[in-house]
Order: sequence, then structure tokens, then C-alpha cells
Amino acid sequence: MSRRAAQPLRSRAKAPDLAGRIAARTAKVGVIGLGYVGLPLACLFAEKGFSVTGFDIDAKKIEFLNAGRSYIKHIPAGRIRPLVKGGKLDATADFAALKQMDVIIICVPTPLTKFREPDLRFIVTTGEAVAKVLRKGQLVVLESSTYPGTTTEVLKPILERGGLKSGRDFHLAYSPEREDPGNEKFGTAAIPKVIGGDGATALKLAKTLYDGIVVKTVPVSSPETAEAIKLTENIFRAVNIAMVNELKVIFDAMGIDVWEVIEAAKTKPFGFMPFYPGPGLGGHCIPIDPFYLTWKAREFGINTRFIELAGEINTLMPRYVVGRLSEALSAHAGKALRKAKVLMVGLAYKKNVDDMRESPSLTLIGMLEAAGAVVDYHDPFIPRIKPSREHGELTNRRSVPLNAKRIAAADAVLIVTDHDNVDYQLIARHARLVVDTRNAMAKAGARGTRIVKA
Repeated sequence: MSRRAAQPLRSRAKAPDLAGRIAARTAKVGVIGLGYVGLPLACLFAEKGFSVTGFDIDAKKIEFLNAGRSYIKHIPAGRIRPLVKGGKLDATADFAALKQMDVIIICVPTPLTKFREPDLRFIVTTGEAVAKVLRKGQLVVLESSTYPGTTTEVLKPILERGGLKSGRDFHLAYSPEREDPGNEKFGTAAIPKVIGGDGATALKLAKTLYDGIVVKTVPVSSPETAEAIKLTENIFRAVNIAMVNELKVIFDAMGIDVWEVIEAAKTKPFGFMPFYPGPGLGGHCIPIDPFYLTWKAREFGINTRFIELAGEINTLMPRYVVGRLSEALSAHAGKALRKAKVLMVGLAYKKNVDDMRESPSLTLIGMLEAAGAVVDYHDPFIPRIKPSREHGELTNRRSVPLNAKRIAAADAVLIVTDHDNVDYQLIARHARLVVDTRNAMAKAGARGTRIVKA
């Protein structure tokens, strides 16, 4: 149990109102879900002077945090340890302690089902846990990415089951997370926060809360608008990535390097924003969020053809990569994909992080092995493959060392994630064939006929 959970509730009769406690940073903040969104948010609130308790069902995370340790690569233990020692941050799996909190922030996963429909079970079960202990005067904020209407149509009725009413007895808001794991320029505090409240008081309280920790707040008219903003941001990226992925295929057929095209095009000072192709989409947001809107749009009889086409193009990218690898093996080594030894470089969905959620690398391993290839992977950030819903058969696979002998022994090196701390010159010197999905070799100054872009 949290070290502070057993403390008696303070008298509300003499306590200043919630807005005053938030402004004075005496409000207790509970963050539910201590992953890539919840953990940095909990740390930031604690660093800004709030008393923070993190809630999670993963006992290992609780153990790590209460010991001042980290389980996420880009959040160092040196950031967590002083917060724990100073009594500003602790963690618990005892959700009854939510009653002690003045503010409850929900940062739980929102995946898709296998039919590409919203899977809100984590929001629902979390809402049910909060409802059991919800008391008057609390502020509840949902941060999980979801479709417009989730906060008021799904979460709100759950919270009101006990008789308390939003806007009268407690306050409810939505503020979408905008985390970019590994981004050193834009951490949580430097990213403006969009806020939509279920009523004017909820909006004011949520704005006061986030004003205390981030560079800027952006209040909007409703939770539905805030939910739509999050989806719009990620659909924008998904559609533009799909466009350059399609251009990659077209230009390759013409003998044109899409990377050279983009580098030159981005010199235009207006009307163009560079997006880059890759082996497929990864992470928790871009591969998932667009389909939350396509699902919701059906309720209004609207087909989201543009979004679904972008999803189709991006989903097909791993197949394109496998095809390019197969062609390159045949052309350069006279080998078939079957029984070929493939060394995959990079398992994370993006560079310089230990996050493998929805990573196209996992799909590629499955496709290559189904075709008869023998696959090893190297990733300095992911020493072991953790369990995942769709690729459970890969659990506990381990990263192999990247050395001259292993590189030379592979029929092909497949670069899927362009981590900065990979020795691409070593690969260039010893690889028989390199298939590069990220233009990493060119960026490292390595070129030649043995390097194929995919």
C-alpha cells in the first residue's frame, strides 16, 4: 500500500476549495497507469511540488518506483529517486487509496480489437475502480487517446453510478496526452496541454491544474472537442506518412530516391512539411487512433475513406519490405528468402527508445520466419522481447551482439529502426547485403551497391 494511503482524510470543512489547493500545490494528485504517459506526468507533478501517488496493477512497476528505480529507458532513475526520497512520489496497487486524492488522472491504454474497433476495457475497469471510492470535490481527468464522446458517454455514467453527479459533486475533464518518448526537445512540461471540461467549473479546475506544470494550456469548448483534437493530430501524421510511403513505392519503380526528393522538397520555406517513409507504423497512437474515428464515424453513417486508405497503405509496408528483401537476396546473392539468415537491426517502433508497442519489427519477424528465414535481432534498447498481444510467440527472444562476425554471417542485414548508437560503419564494412528502411546508412555516409533501400 502507498505510504500515504493509510493517512486519515483531512477535514474538508476548514480546507480551502479545490482550486485553491491546486493553486497552492497542496492538492494530492493520483495518476492511474504508470507507463510511457503516466510515469513522466507523475514525475512532473511531483517536481512541481505536488504530492503524487501513482496507481498501477503491475506489481513490478510499483516495486521499482517505490525503490526509486525506473523501468523506462528515457526516464532515468536519477529523476525518480529524489522525488521518492523527498516524499513527493510513491506508488501503490491499492486503488482504495484513490479516495485520498484530490485529483485523479487516468492514463491507461486504449488499444484496438483484432477487428480494428476501440477496446475501452481499461478505461471501463479503471472508471469502475474510481467509482467505488469517488467522493465529493474530486477532479477526474482522462488523458487516454480515444474517440469523441468517451469521456461523457462512457466514463461519466460509470462515475455517476454511486449517485454523485459530474458538475455538482465531482468534476470531469479530458486532456489528451501528447507524449513523444525520447524527444529531448519537447518533454511533458514543454508541450501545450489541450483541456476540455464537462462544464465550466471542471474546465477551470483542469486549466488551473495543468497551468502549474506545462508551458501553456489550451482550453476548448468540450471534452468531445479535446478528444477530436488528439485524433486529428495523429490522423494528420498517419495520412502524411501513408503518402510518402506510397511515393516511396512509386519513385523506387522509377529509379528515384524518395529520401533525396524529401530532403530537397523541404527546402521550400512554405507549403511543405517533411514526413518520412518507413517499414510500417508503430507506437500506441498513430497506428491506432485513426481507427477510433473511423469506428465512431459509422455511428453517423459516414465512411472515412481517406483515413482507411492511409491505414491500408501503412499496414502494407511490412509486406513491401519483405518483398524488397527477397528481391535483393535473389539479385545480390542468388538466394531465396527461405533459409536465409537475416539480422534485423532495431526492434523499437522509433529511434532511441525502448518502446516496442505496435512495432513493425515484430510483424516483420513473423512474416520472415513464416517464409522460412532465420531471424536474429539486435536492439541496444530492447535486450529481451516482452509479451505482446499479437506476437506472444516472440516473448523472451533476446537481442544478439552487433559485431563483425555476426554481421558477416548474415545473408542480409535489415535496418528497421535507426537508433543513433548503432555502428552503421561497422555494418557497411562487414555486411554482404543491407536492406535499409530508414535511410540510416546514407545518413552515416555509407553507400554502395550492397545497400538497398526499402
